[in-house]
Amino acid sequence: MSVKPFDNLKNNKYYKMWFKDAFPYITGAVLLSVFQIFTLASTGNPWGVSGPLANWGAWIYEAFGGSVDKWYYFSSEGARATLENGFLNDGGSIRNIGIIAGALLATLMASQFKIKKIKNKKQVAAAILGGLLMGYGARIGFGCNIGALYSGIASFSLSGWVYAAFLFIGAYFGSRLLVKFFM
Repeated sequence: MSVKPFDNLKNNKYYKMWFKDAFPYITGAVLLSVFQIFTLASTGNPWGVSGPLANWGAWIYEAFGGSVDKWYYFSSEGARATLENGFLNDGGSIRNIGIIAGALLATLMASQFKIKKIKNKKQVAAAILGGLLMGYGARIGFGCNIGALYSGIASFSLSGWVYAAFLFIGAYFGSRLLVKFFM
């Protein structure tokens, strides 16, 4: 009888505690706070996710011959410098890649990675529409739930609390619409 190399690991209590079981909410909150403090101290900017994603779109658009020089969002000196410095010199882009890779690694280590079958076309439409609306909302709201909500509240900005109130309102109505039209 052959023993697989990771069989003993799956029964290890420390493996279960760190990789298999979900962290308590308080642990997640403390870790997010530490990451926020480190990001603010090392870059001088609060943690944000959607800004770098806008840069990714601009880099892709420019790779296909387009120009974003006249777009209002990219007309400032800082935004233009970020685009000219490139992907590897953008701390936000590196953090976003780290978030994506870390989430994938955590999912794989917890044996939770699954490719689910698409149930119907409504599910695809809801996912595309939801993603577009969330992305658009993040840009016009000057941030996503990390940049506008979490970083806003952490820096004692009233805008973070206003964002939180409207986030709950939007989630309520969005879930009602989702159930009504897409489920």
